Amino acid sequence: MLDALAKAVLESTRKDYRKKGRVEGQSQEGWLVLDYGDVVVHLFSPDQRTYYDLEELWSDGKVLLRVQ
Repeated sequence: MLDALAKAVLESTRKDYRKKGRVEGQSQEGWLVLDYGDVVVHLFSPDQRTYYDLEELWSDGKVLLRVQ
């Protein structure tokens, strides 16, 4: 599932914004990072999302886009 999400994001940003991202991590580990330089996209499995709880860590930050 994470690989499909990463592929869709990479294809969309390449097509719509001409931005090429770099993928870090392994989908089997439950976490992928798509690095676009000034923007970073985190893709988590449900278990990893609960464990890392980035929403709490970054709760003071401004949310630009939330996709679930």
